[in-house]
Amino acid sequence: MAEHEPRRVLLVTHTGREQAVEVARDAHRLLTDAGLQVRLLADEAEALKLNPAELVDDHEKAALDVELIMVLGGDGSILRGAELARPHGTPVLGVNLGHVGFLAEAEVDDLERIVQVVVDRSYTVEERMTLAVDVRLDGELIFDTWALNEASVEKAARERMLEVMVEVDDRPLSRWGCDGVVVATPTGSTAYAFSAGGPIVWPEVEAILMVPLSAHALFSRPIVVAPTSQLSIELVPSWHGRGVLWCDGRRMVEVPPGAEIQLRRGSRPVRLARAHEAPFTDRLVAKFDLPVLGWRGAAERKRNGDARSTPDANGQQET
Repeated sequence: MAEHEPRRVLLVTHTGREQAVEVARDAHRLLTDAGLQVRLLADEAEALKLNPAELVDDHEKAALDVELIMVLGGDGSILRGAELARPHGTPVLGVNLGHVGFLAEAEVDDLERIVQVVVDRSYTVEERMTLAVDVRLDGELIFDTWALNEASVEKAARERMLEVMVEVDDRPLSRWGCDGVVVATPTGSTAYAFSAGGPIVWPEVEAILMVPLSAHALFSRPIVVAPTSQLSIELVPSWHGRGVLWCDGRRMVEVPPGAEIQLRRGSRPVRLARAHEAPFTDRLVAKFDLPVLGWRGAAERKRNGDARSTPDANGQQET
């Protein structure tokens, strides 16, 4: 972005929540007072009633020439912001108004500091891998999309299971009768995949997770494969149950028997703005309120003369 062009921030929020509307007005005031131009989605502008603001009708171009997308809401709202951002490589910064909010970078009480970070351009940007998702029937592509968190293939009717054949890199892995299968990125490992019993994977790790849902099989554990692998989930043709494919809980298509869902690493990542230097471990502890009382850090152990787990200058454990 050229220096003479105005600095624009696209403000996205959940207008159905009164708190979100109030926080959006506070964020608008802070940003405009600092000389930044605020852009709004036209379908949100009426509820927000913010002035001055630049309005945009076309969601596909909403993030064009925008420095940053600031999303006020929970993970669902941030995933919506990611849809707007991904085509243009625009960073997304989330301020949590939801519950856990793993994708959010800050809590609402930290709004003033976060806006100042945006004004000062003191944030960093990290790239999160995505999934490319194709649905094919008789070899013909009938649907394609992408996911930041996960793609889940689920049964369409409660009274029927799905019968699926799973392949990894064009080799058969197993056949399951199940409620569905979740395929997730490391970013999505703390979302649906975690609720289904999958492992938590640090965001820096590049991998693809597969987690069966209530599978009737002895071998139905979560698996983790390389980011270069391709996974395939076929709805067995002889089984009459239809499936539903959901991506990030936002994009959905019905999947008929015999269809094959192919999943691989996406060519375009999503860029998330970071305003904190805290490691993922600290975020995990804070979001899940994990019990860490009584932890003795390395500095305290060193002060107390306990060298059993203190690394020396070469990174080796002292004895």
